[in-house]
Amino acid sequence: MYRAGVVGASGYAGGELLRIITTHNSLALVCATSSNYVGESIPNLFPNLQNIKQTFIKSDDVDFSKLDVLFVALPHGESSKFLKDVPDEVLVIDLGADFRLTNPNDWNTFYSGEYAGSWTYGLADAPSNFDSITNSTRVANPGCYATAINLALAPFVADNRIDASKINIVAVSGTSGAGRKAEARLLTSENMNSISPYKIAGTHQHIPEIEQFLNSIGTEKVLINFTPLLAPMPRGILAVIQAPNRNMTYEEALDLIKDFYQDNLFIHLLAAGKLPNTKAVCGTNDVHLQVSIDKRSDQIILTVAIDNLVKGAAGQAIQNFNLMTKLDVREGLNATGVYP
Repeated sequence: MYRAGVVGASGYAGGELLRIITTHNSLALVCATSSNYVGESIPNLFPNLQNIKQTFIKSDDVDFSKLDVLFVALPHGESSKFLKDVPDEVLVIDLGADFRLTNPNDWNTFYSGEYAGSWTYGLADAPSNFDSITNSTRVANPGCYATAINLALAPFVADNRIDASKINIVAVSGTSGAGRKAEARLLTSENMNSISPYKIAGTHQHIPEIEQFLNSIGTEKVLINFTPLLAPMPRGILAVIQAPNRNMTYEEALDLIKDFYQDNLFIHLLAAGKLPNTKAVCGTNDVHLQVSIDKRSDQIILTVAIDNLVKGAAGQAIQNFNLMTKLDVREGLNATGVYP
């Protein structure tokens, strides 16, 4: 049994980590920290977690000698400060952005604070990442948009079957992607019955992360145009991606995805004519993917749906832990979606 701690456990991603840990046969929760709810019972904040009897503690009170793995779900720029004192023998999966980027200039452009360096990039379903994750003690969990978009595009960029310099993406996210904080645009009165764009025109912080990964597996320079939208739903990401086609038929595109992901247990290529939707993946670590060919404009169209809090955060962190410890990759992640 691996002894686990969750730092930043009172946020939405932290709460999902707690939920999944309770279902994991090889993880035991030792501690959960919060800056705002010290001494508060965990079920008082997360009423779905009645079986957890612990209370939140201060991050300064974490005893690293009693931990085998630490999941960190702090705001961007905070993880690197906290993790300086963590012993090397404790496995760490960081859900923040602090260690995702390899280029300091990208960090300085899209984030604030001191650049902390980079760790193994934990896109857990990417075949090119398996060995590095398995052999790492420090893993940077990808961002939610980056997870969905990279997994959809990876087969086509790696095989040079699209013009990677002309990728256009429109993606919708639920409000939980903005975190558990008081902000006017996240209020029900502000976002109900409304979909609104934000961080447009090359300003979203996941852009360098997406391009960095795709450039690492392809032969051509990747350039994306990314427009994110905020939707009046608590969770989920749906991305529609288009790029110029390089003479692929629909059948060839299907085969490319199947060959790339082979027997992957989380990525589901939907039946012909069926398109992903966020409800079907809610609460799961699954990826629903579809490919279409727009013959009129000669574009590849990729549609992908994930749960931003599970596959886009806590679920992928657990999947990375399973890879790092050579456990069954589905351990703790067997939940299926609830429908309708």
